[in-house]
Amino acid sequence: MAESKVGRTAAKPGKPESQLAMVRRARKINRELAQLYPYAHPELDFESPFQLLVATVLSAQTTDLRVNQTTPALFAAYPTPAALAAAVPEELEELIRPTGFFRNKAKSLIGLSIALRDQFGGEVPDRLDQLVTLPGVGRKTANVVLGNAFGVPGITVDTHFGRLVRRFGWTTEEDPVAVETAVGEIFPKSEWTMLSHRVIFHGRRVCHARKPACGACGIAPLCPSYGTGETDPEQARKLLKYELGGQPGQRLRPPAGFPGRAAAPATGTGEGEAE
Repeated sequence: MAESKVGRTAAKPGKPESQLAMVRRARKINRELAQLYPYAHPELDFESPFQLLVATVLSAQTTDLRVNQTTPALFAAYPTPAALAAAVPEELEELIRPTGFFRNKAKSLIGLSIALRDQFGGEVPDRLDQLVTLPGVGRKTANVVLGNAFGVPGITVDTHFGRLVRRFGWTTEEDPVAVETAVGEIFPKSEWTMLSHRVIFHGRRVCHARKPACGACGIAPLCPSYGTGETDPEQARKLLKYELGGQPGQRLRPPAGFPGRAAAPATGTGEGEAE
């Protein structure tokens, strides 16, 4: 990981920032995040578009770690859309119970698998307009699948992404689709998928919802929200999570180049908690 500029303070606010200045600052933040997280990646374990689609649906209102601990048994039992389409709901619910909201998720998984089997020849489509017709699949899930399974650029507006882009001053929008549109106008399409990973990585590790680690933030000089959280470098470093905090990442099978440790398989069942 590139050395971060920890402990630096953001520039003092002056006259209102022009749109051009904001775009330049936003693109510089993206470049800085690329240096801080050259290993940024999707944090769900998957080996196919179908596995990524299922894992992303399961990830709602829980952690990617909890999903990664749940999907090995799930995919062993239901390796294909046809198999999952024929699942007994109560048996599927029991397998995915640790991810929370398991009844609704089971209904979505069976529904999308039936659609894949009957409408798409058992294959996950690679078009946004087709993906969003599947039960339980919205634009966020569709963009995750498109960007990471098919190489089609997309912006993933989850809670972390929305929180950070507002803190960065890239947009004031709250609606995810409006956020996606606003941010998409700032960056070239080729950057959309990796931008999403970098911003989400930063949100999970440093720029937390309740107490961001401002004093340990490598992009502090570029952030108009510096000071929202802990500014003392030593105290801020204690707030860092996952590999930055010396703890395992969220994947049981992290990709090559990930500097942290792999997460451990689940030792029991329990309700998932949202990140």
